Amino acid sequence: MGEDGTPTFTVDDALLYMGFGKFQILVLAYAGMGWISEAMEMMLLSFIGPAVQALWGLTSHQESLITSVVFVGMLVGAYSWGVVSDKYGRRKGFLITAVVTSGAGFLSALSPNYISLIVFRCLVGLGLGGGPVLCSWFLEFIPAPNRGTWMVVFQAFWTFGTIFEASLAWFVMPRFGWRWLLVLSAIPSSVLLLFYVFAPESPRYLCLEGRKEEALVVLEKIARINGAKLPSGVLVSENEIELAGKNVPTEDTQLLPPEDNGYETPMQMNPKAGGISSLLHLLSPELVRSTILLWIVFFGNAFSYYGLVLLTTELHNGRNTCHPEALRSKNHDGVSYKDVFITTFAEFPGLLISAYSVDRYGRKLSMAVMFFLCCLFLLPLVVHQPQRLTTGLLFGARICITASFTVMYIYAPEIYPTSVRSTGVGTASSMGRIGGMVCPLVAVGLVHGCHQTAAIMLFEVIIFVAGVCVLLFPVETMGRDLSDSVSNSTQTDRSS
Repeated sequence: MGEDGTPTFTVDDALLYMGFGKFQILVLAYAGMGWISEAMEMMLLSFIGPAVQALWGLTSHQESLITSVVFVGMLVGAYSWGVVSDKYGRRKGFLITAVVTSGAGFLSALSPNYISLIVFRCLVGLGLGGGPVLCSWFLEFIPAPNRGTWMVVFQAFWTFGTIFEASLAWFVMPRFGWRWLLVLSAIPSSVLLLFYVFAPESPRYLCLEGRKEEALVVLEKIARINGAKLPSGVLVSENEIELAGKNVPTEDTQLLPPEDNGYETPMQMNPKAGGISSLLHLLSPELVRSTILLWIVFFGNAFSYYGLVLLTTELHNGRNTCHPEALRSKNHDGVSYKDVFITTFAEFPGLLISAYSVDRYGRKLSMAVMFFLCCLFLLPLVVHQPQRLTTGLLFGARICITASFTVMYIYAPEIYPTSVRSTGVGTASSMGRIGGMVCPLVAVGLVHGCHQTAAIMLFEVIIFVAGVCVLLFPVETMGRDLSDSVSNSTQTDRSS
């Protein structure tokens, strides 16, 4: 109730009242297309490198640089687009990323030489860095009880993208070459531009900016499409509830445990604050532990996920002369598309496992178990194995790392307030891109250099450390609304 007794409701109240419906399905389809686009652009790296190396006579380090520069671009883009979307809106954030990704993707196919290909792929990475913006945008339309399940469904678009790219490469590469693969892979990001006019701004962001009338228009549109009604009363922001002195925990004021749990009350974040202020807020006393741990886990997750994608190619590469003669592939023309296709299908059971565990056992336990199981699957690969066994072990490791990555993208936005959510997830994603930059040097450089044992042991250490860091997260966000306090879930987590 307002001071005059008028009923009030927040964006969270409205979303919960209206429920999940057709509007959220449309938002899912749009955001999912962006996720497919990013998955395809990342998956094709495992095919383009070997093809260009054979064509232009590149060294293993030059081949790995084709992948690394994409992550350099993503490192810059993930933070930059996160700041843009927190300051100017989610829509503007993913509009720019779609333009950059599609444009640079098509130009990559026209690259006349190695240097131009490197430049254009770096620009593609810059655009792909905006992926977390779409994730945050979609998340802010989902009622809390449905969020875990539908974020897993959202991650399924990534899996579809990787499998589709593997299928596309299997068909296109032997017949038409790598340039056509680049062209076809850039099409999904162009689709985002075609339907951009229909994409609404996040009502949660609009409320934070004080644009309640615009937020109400979006909520009314959601109600109309879902065949539901808005709650009775006046739309208010969570900041207004706090200023009114009501004892209602809000996501910007009590994200972490209160002082009696050993934490300070978070400072109020100015929605107009710039990128430096947002970053300082992420490193403030009440958020610094979660932020640092999140950075480490994102690094480990990205390093291991993209490393496994590249390992699948390199360990099944007919041109790899480091294997014992009896274990070499008979196909000396390039990668084994069949084995890459098979291991890519591991993402489906990974999604199912994350969907089953994320709301039953919590975000932290689900991620930690998957990291440690991934270590077990990779361990036999410290020595050369027969091709079928290698494929099976990589399949199991891919299941685990896909599940942990899926839960990570559910957990990360839940620990930050709206004012710095995209910046927080974007910055963590930037740390992940550093892992992506380094992993080609290990998965390509070390394997080509006949140091497979050293490569796998490095993977083991990084994945294990990431699993330990997951257990050190101070909060468990399972079942929490984006505007709820985490103090209750933290107490539950500490007592378990």
